[in-house]
Amino acid sequence: MPNIEELNDFTTQVRRDILRMVHKVNSGHPGGSLGCAEFFVSLYQEVLETKDDFDMDGIGEDLFFLSNGHISPVYYSTLARSGYFPVEELNTFRLINSRLQGHPTTHEGLPGIRIASGSLGQGMSVALGAAQAKKLNKDNHLVYSLHGDGELQEGQNWEAIMYASAKKVDNLISTIDLNKQQIDGATDDVLPMGSIRAKFEAFGWIVLDIEEGNNVEAILKGLEEAKSLTGQGKPVCVLLHTVMGNGVDFMMHTHAWHGKAPNDEQLANGLAQNPETLGDY
Repeated sequence: MPNIEELNDFTTQVRRDILRMVHKVNSGHPGGSLGCAEFFVSLYQEVLETKDDFDMDGIGEDLFFLSNGHISPVYYSTLARSGYFPVEELNTFRLINSRLQGHPTTHEGLPGIRIASGSLGQGMSVALGAAQAKKLNKDNHLVYSLHGDGELQEGQNWEAIMYASAKKVDNLISTIDLNKQQIDGATDDVLPMGSIRAKFEAFGWIVLDIEEGNNVEAILKGLEEAKSLTGQGKPVCVLLHTVMGNGVDFMMHTHAWHGKAPNDEQLANGLAQNPETLGDY
């Protein structure tokens, strides 16, 4: 059984990492990263079935692809604290020649990263290709992906979503981070998308909601349900209802912290709300 207290402690430390990384270089995307901390911790600590040593072929293990690559701080922190690379390397976030660029890249060979991402709208296509490759290889493991709700305004997503159901790619679980915020404001103000559930269902997907998207127990339960729905001839969509900036009160419920770094005083405030649990780098 998962130790929820330990997972929550892990999440708290990831939030600290996010704040410190973005503050140090006065650059990055804390809002969406904080909102997805519980999801990443749940995924990497409990859900993904992975091999001990990372390799790029990914055969014989579950795969994860981050489409909205600008939330790299939460990705890097979770990977480092899950043993993919030294935690101390988080100090190099967004520095010249670092393996931890603002958007994930592959040319420096950072363990855990399989694609360069951050050009929004492309991750679904990549995840589909990987999922179909697993079928061709008779590999029964799953492919997971994460996408922003604002990202769904990119048209390439809908070509891929249509393709996934048409080709019965039923080993794919795509999660949508429904924080209802994007860089310029609320998604409903920038470009209303109506019911995302209805759209995915109309495109032939199985859809489920995780209403408490910042609750580790709810996420684990939801992803277990999603996993049980694979193999039924349809791809699976998880609607993850999160709060942008979760865990730092002055960053929550607003697009203002989509891509803004905290100053010294704000950093201290945010860290005070998230006491150290696993040790800072």
